[in-house]
Amino acid sequence: MLSLRQLGGGLLKGLSLLFNNPKFRRYMAGTFFFIVITLLVSFDFVPQKVNLQAGQISPTTIYAPRSVVYVDQEKTAEERRKAMEKVPRVPEINPDVAVAVRNDINQVLADIKAVQVNKNMDTAAKISRLKALIPFSLREDTLSSLAVGSPADIDQLAQGIFSVLNETMDQGEGITTDQLAEAKTKAVSKFAARHFAAPYRELGEGLIKHFLRANAFFDEEKYHMLQREAAESVPPVRVNIQYRERIISQGDVVTAEHIAKLQALGLSRPERTFGTMLGTALLVALLMTVVLLYTYINRRDIYQNSRYLNLIGIIVVIVLIVSRGVMAINISHWPELGDLFGYMAPLASAGMLITILLDSRLALLVVINLALLLGVMSGNQFHFGLVSFVGGVSGVFSVSKLSQRGDLVRAGIYVGATNVVIIAVVGLITNVPWYLLITSSLALGIANGLLSSILTNGALPYLETSFGITSTVKLLELSNPNNPLLKKLLTEAPGSYHHSILVGNLAEAAAESVGAEPLLVRVGAYYHDIGKIKRPYFFIENQLGGDNPHDKIAPSLSTLILTSHVKDGVELAREHKLPQPIIDIIEQHHGKSLVSYFYHKALEGDRTETVNEEDFRYEGPKPRTKEAAIVMLADNIEAAVRSLQNPTVGRVEGLVRKIIKDRLMDGQLDECNLTFKDLDAIANSFVRVLSGIFHNRIEYPDMKQEMERRKNRYAGSRK
Repeated sequence: MLSLRQLGGGLLKGLSLLFNNPKFRRYMAGTFFFIVITLLVSFDFVPQKVNLQAGQISPTTIYAPRSVVYVDQEKTAEERRKAMEKVPRVPEINPDVAVAVRNDINQVLADIKAVQVNKNMDTAAKISRLKALIPFSLREDTLSSLAVGSPADIDQLAQGIFSVLNETMDQGEGITTDQLAEAKTKAVSKFAARHFAAPYRELGEGLIKHFLRANAFFDEEKYHMLQREAAESVPPVRVNIQYRERIISQGDVVTAEHIAKLQALGLSRPERTFGTMLGTALLVALLMTVVLLYTYINRRDIYQNSRYLNLIGIIVVIVLIVSRGVMAINISHWPELGDLFGYMAPLASAGMLITILLDSRLALLVVINLALLLGVMSGNQFHFGLVSFVGGVSGVFSVSKLSQRGDLVRAGIYVGATNVVIIAVVGLITNVPWYLLITSSLALGIANGLLSSILTNGALPYLETSFGITSTVKLLELSNPNNPLLKKLLTEAPGSYHHSILVGNLAEAAAESVGAEPLLVRVGAYYHDIGKIKRPYFFIENQLGGDNPHDKIAPSLSTLILTSHVKDGVELAREHKLPQPIIDIIEQHHGKSLVSYFYHKALEGDRTETVNEEDFRYEGPKPRTKEAAIVMLADNIEAAVRSLQNPTVGRVEGLVRKIIKDRLMDGQLDECNLTFKDLDAIANSFVRVLSGIFHNRIEYPDMKQEMERRKNRYAGSRK
């Protein structure tokens, strides 16, 4: 049987093998970030929070940890409801209705008078005709009286009817539909009091009952508009909670007012259901999968590098933590502004950091994901996510082409300005009051830009160092002439320094023409010859006349001294903690090329049979990137063109293309991914830059001869 020690040793060995497995570490890191992000989005990590509900018995006494003024939404809603109820519901009279009623009655009365004066009809025919003309039933004797009646009586009847209608329809608030029956009864009573003859009284009452109709109607849209205006005119009901004020006592029944006070103090923890947690976890998992799929398809180098994936996770977690802290800020005397602090979430810093350190398109994707998470984290207030998304996109584009460190400060300004605009737009859409709209857009938008810029500047150096990434900002710092290593190169090997500057100019132009990293190439060129600091005078550009030390030593030793500057440069670069891409350029800028001068000099000696070509080559490795290959070509071409007698454009171009061809045929470009098309573009860039350096100049006369000539002319004029 195995002993306990053997079991323990085997277990430790197994765990050690497991944790040393890259795939296992990758899965563990992914699980860790998934859990952390889900918890950050789901929970409020603020102490002293309680989970009380209305109707519950409070298990403890709670005091206010700070003073706060908040808007009581329920009381405000109640006061606004009362204001809406006070708005009178007054109908509006339509004058066209009274005109129509009079016209209808006049028409009937005119028809009756026409029948009465018609001499071609007998009484029976007139009665039959009146039955057809009058739209309601009358007694036979009434019809008989009307048939033989006088039009003058009809005119008197009309006056009486219209007098009653005027009193009924044109005075007061008119007649609504609900009041119509009562209005008809009152109008008939008023008409009856005028003592018309029975036939005419019956006709008048019938006309009033039949044609009188409602002329006052309610404008529901206008009424509701007045109610809204009345509600908006009611100011919010503010409640002032003093420090250490007792909010609720132990054993008290929790009311809606208690809940409102706890929420205003930030002491109420919202209830999280299992469904909510599950949905949040699934959303986080989905967004993480989208990022991984993007890197797998478009940036395989990032997908396969666990450090880069961990970097993305760390940036996301940091930004979410800061955002959670910002949203937890409570302004006691201005709660409306405090509710908008989600606009200060610095999502733009995540976009800027990932753009600078990794990739701008990946940064846009991360910003979109963070905007969605912020919307969920803020209680489904997705207008915060919208503002952060627009600001984040602005941040990504503002740092996508850094050329100097001040661009980071400008990026913060751009983010702040963009946020001011988008916060104002969202405020207009959501009907935020004007005073709060202006204040929130200016204050929170600018604060977001500043916070994003500060967070980016603060985190960038640590992330660069921790993950071994050479960012644009780091390269800009290294390109500063005040860098100690560059100053040392300038003072101890000035010729090599100026050579490096020219190489940098050549290489940068070439890099731009083939899609390489121009800034990396330029900085790499600045440092590619720092190894010459150790023995500067063994290199011809640093020899200011006098003896050449190589004349006194063997070619093999000269070759050893010259080639050692690569190894010395790598050691100096590591000593000064230069980034690995710069070290690679230093190490690869000569590849395994031949030191041809000393090789041929050795061949001219007495013992050519002992000369081995490999002893006169650099140790390498050959350039493995476009950037290193471009620096190699620029280094060779700058040195060759500088020694060219009477450089013309044609001679310069011929020399440039010859050197590139020689390096290609020598196999020095076998391991980099430059194409023939790239090499042609590089050659054209070199020629263009060198033509500007070695352009034809005006030949000025010798100053001494010119002064003598003028002196003689002056003397002659005096004679």
